[in-house]
Amino acid sequence: MAYSSIKKVSNLIKKAVIPAAGLGTRMLPLTKSQPKEMLPIGSKPCIQYIVEELAACGVEEILVITGQKKRTIEDYFDKDNELNRLLHRSEQQDLLETLAYEDMNVQFFFTRQASPTGLGDAVRLAKSFVNNEPFIVALGDSIIFSPGNSPLLARMIDLHHGNPSAMIIGTRVVPREDVFKYGIIKPAGETTGNVIEIADVVEKPSSQTAPSNIAFAARYILPPDIFSALDRTSPGRGGEVQLTDAIRLLLKEGVKGYGVPLAKGEKRYDIGNMGSYFEAFVDFALRDEKYGYMLKQYIVRTLNL
Repeated sequence: MAYSSIKKVSNLIKKAVIPAAGLGTRMLPLTKSQPKEMLPIGSKPCIQYIVEELAACGVEEILVITGQKKRTIEDYFDKDNELNRLLHRSEQQDLLETLAYEDMNVQFFFTRQASPTGLGDAVRLAKSFVNNEPFIVALGDSIIFSPGNSPLLARMIDLHHGNPSAMIIGTRVVPREDVFKYGIIKPAGETTGNVIEIADVVEKPSSQTAPSNIAFAARYILPPDIFSALDRTSPGRGGEVQLTDAIRLLLKEGVKGYGVPLAKGEKRYDIGNMGSYFEAFVDFALRDEKYGYMLKQYIVRTLNL
């Protein structure tokens, strides 16, 4: 969807963090010399969809947590005045329009995670940026497609308005055999409806021990208390500090947590694995207003449909 078309929400959360420091080893060799967050999805790089989603929901400041070989992310969001002048002089308005993202009402900040030691460690680097305010975390390799005008993040923000000290987490149902890949929630009660109260969370459990098959969906609204919890969270498997473990600690200390499920027609695309990447590229290319019909025609011809 075009995030410029969503229903605008009144948002008091002005800051967001995009963790983008992972090595992207599951996407080799594509990620050997470029960040997975910059891989093309249709006609735009992955991270642009995420920034547009945040901007459409009223976010004004974005901190991108990068790592080695990630400088192209910073370059991409810098305004290229020389290129803009060239396109103006040559009257290539269609190409100028592709650079409209440079003029979003968003201020970017960048910091580097020295080594990929977990999502929790990456988020911890945002403490001074957040400055004791609630904030959004949007994973840099995950696109949430929403066909309507009230997408997942907008609904999460609406829920946060009435629960300003709570943790709000996007969720989705996954196959039971896949729970070992995700943070999984334990619901406090019924899981029907648009909001799930969270009793507990666990990072990548086995299918035998998982409390449910309701997984995190790459979007979080967190209180500044999360930084204290991260400081008290010991590294786990692989020496990584997990955000899930810090969330669990706050839940045990009485901080409320709520899950907001993906709605009908919404989908999370995880650009961290080849299968989902191929799906995302094809799906977004087919939806492209300018070139989608060409791909559709090609597929019909190729498959003799």
